[in-house]
Amino acid sequence: MEIALHLGANCTDEDRLIRTILKNGAILKEHDIAAPGPGKYRRLLRETIQNLNGLPPAPDTRQIMLDSILSDETPDRMVLSNSNFICIPNRIFESGVLYAQTEFKLRGMLQLFPQDDLDIFLAIRDPATFLPDAFRKSKSETFEEFMAGKDPFDIRWSDMIERILQVAPHLTLTVWCNEDTPLIWDEIVLALTGLPQDTKINGAHDLLATIMSNEGMNRYINYLNAHPPKTLSQKRRVIAAFLDKYALDEEIEETVDLPGMTADDIQELSDLYEEDVQRIAAMDGVRFIGV
Repeated sequence: MEIALHLGANCTDEDRLIRTILKNGAILKEHDIAAPGPGKYRRLLRETIQNLNGLPPAPDTRQIMLDSILSDETPDRMVLSNSNFICIPNRIFESGVLYAQTEFKLRGMLQLFPQDDLDIFLAIRDPATFLPDAFRKSKSETFEEFMAGKDPFDIRWSDMIERILQVAPHLTLTVWCNEDTPLIWDEIVLALTGLPQDTKINGAHDLLATIMSNEGMNRYINYLNAHPPKTLSQKRRVIAAFLDKYALDEEIEETVDLPGMTADDIQELSDLYEEDVQRIAAMDGVRFIGV
């Protein structure tokens, strides 16, 4: 079986992906793809991996897990999504490392499903907006406590991705920037589900509708119907043009407030992130969905 696991990062999804995917149940079933409800696997996977604590599971554990998650289904591909899979926000920088539990959680998945093909999906985010959002959602009393000794200017998503590839160099790893998500939403959904690229999915405009005015969405859909884009890049340009005119400012503008940081510091974080994104896009073993 193919197992697609969308594992984060925190503060990049809010379950929007799985909600859109679940709207396409009939289409998925036609292609032997299962997308179980999150309640069937999130707690189960977390507790099983924690209880194993690195030890090999019993021989029948895989089948017991699948019976619980899928009931009587026997799909070719199973889609799982949990932005908190690696950890909850207050443990993001545990021991001063970005997602220190990455290796432990991935090894646990590989032990539970040793004969399956694991596809990993990861959204990354500019630390300038990621840090204040994650800090707000953490239980940390101070920003220093949240960072656990990690220097914000030393945050590199590429380091985490290299660690993923070291744990499982054989798996497929798909990465995209959270900032680009509105422009590539249907591409992400198709990649995660494994549906053919020409599939017309339900909810293709779900994310766009949250950041664009009703007038803009109506005009955008009418434009697509009258002028179907011939390429993905053309479609992205159309979306960008409509967002430029009809985006809801309160949904796309973020006030960045990091303790002790100036505007120049915030800009430096974003500049370092852009450099890191370029590094990730060029990495062997990474399928990067960009604009």
